Amino acid sequence: MRPFAVEFPGPPGNSTRPQASLTFVVRRSTPGHHGPVSTSSPTRAEDVPEPGQHAHEPHDDSISGRLNALRAAVLGANDGIVSVAGLVMGVAGATTDRHTILVAGTAGLVAGALSMAVGEYVSVSTQRDTEKALVAKETRELREEPEEELAELIELYRQKGLDDDLAREVAVQLTAKDALRAHLDVELGIDPDDLTSPWQAAAASMVSFTVGALLPLLTILLFGPGLRAVVTVAAVTVALALTGLLSARAGDAPARPAVARVVGGGLLAMAVTYAIGSLIGTGMA
Repeated sequence: MRPFAVEFPGPPGNSTRPQASLTFVVRRSTPGHHGPVSTSSPTRAEDVPEPGQHAHEPHDDSISGRLNALRAAVLGANDGIVSVAGLVMGVAGATTDRHTILVAGTAGLVAGALSMAVGEYVSVSTQRDTEKALVAKETRELREEPEEELAELIELYRQKGLDDDLAREVAVQLTAKDALRAHLDVELGIDPDDLTSPWQAAAASMVSFTVGALLPLLTILLFGPGLRAVVTVAAVTVALALTGLLSARAGDAPARPAVARVVGGGLLAMAVTYAIGSLIGTGMA
């Protein structure tokens, strides 16, 4: 084993501060040997992993905004499929009149798309206002109490596992570079250049709801009374499964639980509304 040290110099003009260092021990295994093998040469620069070797992991600064748009789009598509499918299945259970089903389905599509857009806009606007207020508060505290804020940052790095000297060194250097960004990142998890966008969320939600809602509406209108319910259920099941699969893949999450949740919820909604529609239609006949 060969140790090597990386030293972090103290702040300029302060020669009395002890230098913080990290010491690493290099071990290398060879085929057929399960213990450590000492190296005869120091670690070379080419042995250090280069940035980008884990390209599949999301390291982009704008990942928060993309995930916000993805969340709104998936929620909108799922809601469009399930709500309009439940609506037209309920109406189809009460009547076989195609025009009545068309009017009810179209009204549900338009109202649902607008409702989703307004809801997302209001919700995300509230989140953005909160983020902006936190940024303003942190800016004021850094201006009025810089030393207290530096001590707070040092303590936060201590809580993350750094020793006292290294926590101070990291906090001092990051404060010198961009104090506001350092505090927002460690304290609040906020990127001041990537605040959530209400318009982006509203547009993604409205468009995805409309696209999702068109499937059950068109399916139930294109087939006769004897087939429309069965074909609509089958088409909606496939669409919901694809929605769950795509959302899981985009978020790098397990696909099976996501698909099961989405499909199960959609089938339950259609079954309940169709049963209620059938009961109402029979009672009014």
